[in-house]
Amino acid sequence: MPVTEKKMADRKASVKRDTLETQIQVSINIDGSGKANFNTGLPFLDHMLDQVARHGMIDMDIDAHGDLHIDAHHTVEDIGITLGQAVERGVGDKKGLRRYGHAYVPLDESLSRVVIDFSGRPGLVYAVDYPRARIGDFDVDLFKEFFQGFVNHAKVTLHIDNLRGCNAHHIAETVFKAFGRALRLALEADPRMQNVIPSTKGSL
Repeated sequence: MPVTEKKMADRKASVKRDTLETQIQVSINIDGSGKANFNTGLPFLDHMLDQVARHGMIDMDIDAHGDLHIDAHHTVEDIGITLGQAVERGVGDKKGLRRYGHAYVPLDESLSRVVIDFSGRPGLVYAVDYPRARIGDFDVDLFKEFFQGFVNHAKVTLHIDNLRGCNAHHIAETVFKAFGRALRLALEADPRMQNVIPSTKGSL
């Protein structure tokens, strides 16, 4: 079924992306219950993606095989790309969509804010500083690559700000939880906008 024909009642998508560096399969149900299954070879990334699924109430299945013997960069970025493609397909023509979503999420001393717009215009503003370069063996620089990949292919405008925090794990968790919550709000059906594209331009 073409993307433009998808209905709000059936917002599911599966995307397979194969390159010389990674082989990734993503399946989502935007109107799910937060069920998730991950096989990425990157346990901390799986933990963060689980926050997105559970707080976004999106069923998510991600199977990824990448060149982790080199480093995690290609795998993390390509998961973001493929998830973005799946969300873009699942959303369809955006009729009846709230379009905008935002969330503030605290965890002890950390507080992050995420604001998203299903604008059709890719744009990322990422203002997150971590007190250390790695959480376990995960390179925190790769989180930005994940979000950039997602933004470029979901065609959204995304602002991510860590407002305070000194524990790197807490900071990352507030970012991903807030991302999930903002997604959930933006992807909800607006009962006052049934069959209407939420834009004065008439398209997104």
